[in-house]
Amino acid sequence: MATIGQRGTWSSRAGFILAASGSAVGLGNIWGFPTQVGQGGGAVFVLIYLACVVLICLPIMVAELVLGRRAQLDPVGAFSMLRPGSSWWLVGALGVLAGAGILSFYSVIAGWSVAYIWYTATGAVTGDADAIGTFFGTFTANGPLSVGLALLVLTTTGAVLLGGVQSGIERVTKLLMPALIALLLILAVRAATLPGAAAGLAYYLRPDFSRLLDPAVINAALGQAFFSLSLGMGAMLTYGSYLSKRESLITAACWVVALDTSMALLAGFIIFPSGFSIEGFDPSASGPGLIFAVLPRLFSTLPGGQLFGAAFFILLTMAALTSTISLLEVPVAHCIDVHKWTRRKAVILVTTGVFLLAIPSALGNGAVAALTRMPGIGVDFLTMMGTIWNNFALPVGGLLTAVFVGWVWRVDQAIDEVETHGASFPAKRLWSVLIRYVCPVAISVIIVYTIVSL
Repeated sequence: MATIGQRGTWSSRAGFILAASGSAVGLGNIWGFPTQVGQGGGAVFVLIYLACVVLICLPIMVAELVLGRRAQLDPVGAFSMLRPGSSWWLVGALGVLAGAGILSFYSVIAGWSVAYIWYTATGAVTGDADAIGTFFGTFTANGPLSVGLALLVLTTTGAVLLGGVQSGIERVTKLLMPALIALLLILAVRAATLPGAAAGLAYYLRPDFSRLLDPAVINAALGQAFFSLSLGMGAMLTYGSYLSKRESLITAACWVVALDTSMALLAGFIIFPSGFSIEGFDPSASGPGLIFAVLPRLFSTLPGGQLFGAAFFILLTMAALTSTISLLEVPVAHCIDVHKWTRRKAVILVTTGVFLLAIPSALGNGAVAALTRMPGIGVDFLTMMGTIWNNFALPVGGLLTAVFVGWVWRVDQAIDEVETHGASFPAKRLWSVLIRYVCPVAISVIIVYTIVSL
């Protein structure tokens, strides 16, 4: 077993909160959340999303942090230690695979945002909707460029992880997160001054209660909350394993959830006022087109739009980087803890493996898409990876974590870990009910619905 000294620890609660919030804050907040709000009918999706966060995701986040801090090991090592001789280590293995799998396509999209900093700053993305859409299509058709950009993102991420927990992850996220929050606030204020902003805010804030019980909206809200909060992929468990026994897990978890949710909500105050200032804007627009085709139309028509656009894609890149760091740390921590590799060896080899897995996703969005489509279903590799890991692996990982903590390892041991050194656990009875009954049932329903809807 790796010792704490070999693995590293956070220097402070603030360091952990910023790092864990950085893990949670990413493309899922800046891109995914507004997309789902648009498709889910506006503010009613926000209400369902907040309910999912409080009643399902927060309890599971606490469970992941508890497992990590108790074992002080990676996901595989944690489940193996707490239930030795069983097959529960496979849940941890699913988290390790999810971290690598998600990072493989996530790095491709993050690479696009890096390129668009330059394209928007130089005015390369201009013209009407057709011209900008064509530009995006031509850009993603350049497979070698997408591969190179993904490599840049992964290399940068690996360089951060080589510094370890405090000198690498914590130091970088302490710089990125305040800058990210400041940029979000500046862009939200600017978006609120645009013509048409009032209509965008009304759409965002006025709920359509006719969709309150829509299974598709509920399914999307829970899936978005899981992905946004980095649950089910071992990231929170891994970060929790670096947390001091003297820190309050509940306080830390609440801070992470509050920061992540606030930044997702704030992103909506940028996207919808901005979008509604464009004639013909469709709030249900989804996928890369929303960020890389719709918004550049706005930037190209605004006074100072090139600066505004570049700032937005800097924001998107920073948000992506704080997430890629945690995604890569999950398999890296596994190699350090279980396989006894040095951090340097683990970072280099895991980064190389993820890059190789990212290549089909980078190539599958352009002229060679036919080479990376799955036989008989016509889905490009990036879309397929997103479906496998986001729609299935994360909910399954969260479900099994809830079952393990609630019924196998049992809630009394989890509560004992939370209350180490006299820390308080408010509403622990409510948490016990949620983690044992509400979370498993709710996630099971969503998984079944996802399978049926396919």
